[in-house]
Amino acid sequence: MTDQPLSIVAGPPLSEEPGLGTLTLSGWLREVTSRSGPAEALVMHEGGSVTRWTYDDLWARANEVARALIACGVGKGTRVGVLMTNRPEFLSAVFGTALAGGVAATFSTFSTPAELDHLLQSSACHVLLMERKVLKKDFAAILTDLEPAIATASPGALAAPHFPFLRYIACVGGGDGMIEHWASFLSRGDAVDQALVDATAATVTPADPGVLFFSSGSTAKPKGILSMHRGVTLQLWRWKRFLAAKEDARAWSANGFFWSGNFAMAIGGALSSGGSLILQATFQPEEALTLMERERATMAFAWPHQWAQLEAATNWNAVNLSSLYYVNPANPLGRHPTVNTDWQEPMSAYGNTETFTISTIFDSGTPVERIADTHGAPLPGNIFKILDPMTGHVVPLGERGEIAVKGPTLMLGYIGVPLDESVDADGFFHTGDGGWFDAEGRLHWEGRLNDIIKTGGANVSPIEIDTVIKSCPGVKVTQTVGVPHETLGELVVTCIVPHVGAPLDEEAIRRFAKAQLASYKVPRRVLFFSEDDLSLTGSAKIKTADLKALVIKQLDAEAA
Repeated sequence: MTDQPLSIVAGPPLSEEPGLGTLTLSGWLREVTSRSGPAEALVMHEGGSVTRWTYDDLWARANEVARALIACGVGKGTRVGVLMTNRPEFLSAVFGTALAGGVAATFSTFSTPAELDHLLQSSACHVLLMERKVLKKDFAAILTDLEPAIATASPGALAAPHFPFLRYIACVGGGDGMIEHWASFLSRGDAVDQALVDATAATVTPADPGVLFFSSGSTAKPKGILSMHRGVTLQLWRWKRFLAAKEDARAWSANGFFWSGNFAMAIGGALSSGGSLILQATFQPEEALTLMERERATMAFAWPHQWAQLEAATNWNAVNLSSLYYVNPANPLGRHPTVNTDWQEPMSAYGNTETFTISTIFDSGTPVERIADTHGAPLPGNIFKILDPMTGHVVPLGERGEIAVKGPTLMLGYIGVPLDESVDADGFFHTGDGGWFDAEGRLHWEGRLNDIIKTGGANVSPIEIDTVIKSCPGVKVTQTVGVPHETLGELVVTCIVPHVGAPLDEEAIRRFAKAQLASYKVPRRVLFFSEDDLSLTGSAKIKTADLKALVIKQLDAEAA
C-alpha cells in the first residue's frame, strides 16, 4: 500500500520564469523607461490642471529626487518615508529612493496622528517625503503637533528624541520650519553629479532591502514588513503576464500605492507593459468615471465596495466607457452599457503582504477547467506546505490546514522582530490562513484561521479596534468581529456591553473610534448587548463564534 503524499507543493524553478528583467527597483525603472521613453507613463488631473509625464520624464524626476536625497545624506539602506496619495511625486519619491540606495517606507494617508507617530518612530526614517493636505487632513499640522520642534527647526537640524533619526521633511504643498517646499528640496540636489547617482544605484543588489510596507496583520499596531528588491521587482514584472497586458494598458486606480497589492498590480501592470497610469488621489466615484472617459482608460483597479459606488454614481449612465477592455465582464464596469469585453480577470489568486502579494495565481487566459473553483497554482520559486495548526506537522495532500509558504518574494522579516520568530526552522512563513492543495497542485484558500477581518480589500485587526474602543468611558466589554457582506467581503461590527447607566449610542462610539483609527478600521456597525445576551469566557471575553451568529441574527432582524 502506497503512503498518501504530503501537502508540499512547489512552483516551477524561478530560472525558468519568462518575462523577467533586472531585479532591482532602479534597474526595473531603467528598463521600462528606456524601452518606452517618449510614451506617456502617467497622467493626473488636479485642481483644474493636468500633469502628464512620459517615461523619460519619470526617469528624470526620479533621478532628481535621488540627487536631493544624496545631498541630504541618504546612503545605502537609509530609510525614506513616503506619505502621499497616488500622484506623480509618489513614484518619483519611491524610485528616487531606490536610485539613491535607500529603502522607501510607504505610509498610509489614512493614518491617524497616533498611527503616523508609530509609523515614523518604527521606520526610523531619515527623510520624510509627503503630501501636505489629503482631504481634511493637514499632515504638516499633525507632524508639528506630534513634535513641536518641527515648526521651528531648520532642515537637517532637528534634534528631538521623539523622532531621533528624522532630519529632513519635504512636502508637496509646502510648510514651515524644517518642512521644505518640494521645489526647495529638489534644488538641494543641484550640486550632486548624476554620475554619483548612477554609481550608487549600481551598488544595489536584488538581495538588498528595497521597500518597507506596513500592514495591520494580527497585532494592535501596524507591522513593518521589509522586502528585498528581488521580491518587489519580480511582482512588478509578473503583473504584465498575470493581466495579459499590452501597451494599450491605461490603468485607472485610486487605491493607495502605499499598499503592496496596488503597488505591484497597478504600477507593474501598467508600466511593465509600456502603458500609462491614470492617477486619482482619493476615490470619488463621479470623478473616477469622468477620468476613465476623458483619459480613455482600458484598465481599472478597484475594491468590491468601490464597484458598487461607481455603479451608483450620478453620472453612471452618462459616461462613455467604451475604451475599457481589461475589466471583468461580471463587474459593474464590465456590465456598463458602453463596454464590450471578454477579458478574463486573474481573480484565482492568493497572497500576503509578507510575500509582496501574489504567491499563487492563474494568468488571464487560463482555461476555465484548469482554474475550476481554486486560488491558483504556486508561482515559480515558491514552495507551500499545509500544516496541522495544532501539531505543526505537514498534513496529507487534500487535507485542510494552515498555509505556509517560502520563496523568492518572501519578506526579509518584520522590523524589530527576530527572523526566527517570523518563520519556522525550514524558512516557511506561517500565514494564519486555512486551505488545502488538490492533486493538480491548485490551492483552495478558505479564509483566516484567526479573527482578522478582510473588508474592502484591507486587513483589519479586531484587536486594534477593541484596544481603542475599550478606553471609551462607559464601555465594559468590547469585541469586534467580521460578518459576511456582499460588497465589502466582511462588515466590521463592534459589539459592546456597556456599564450600567452609561449614555452610549452607536454614533458616539463611531466618533470615538474615528478620532484614533483610520477610516476603513472604524466599525460600520456598533451593537449593544447585556452580559446575559452573550457567552463569556472566564476572562470576560466573548466567544467569537457565538457572537458572530448573534450579530448576523440581529442584522437580519433589522433588515426584515
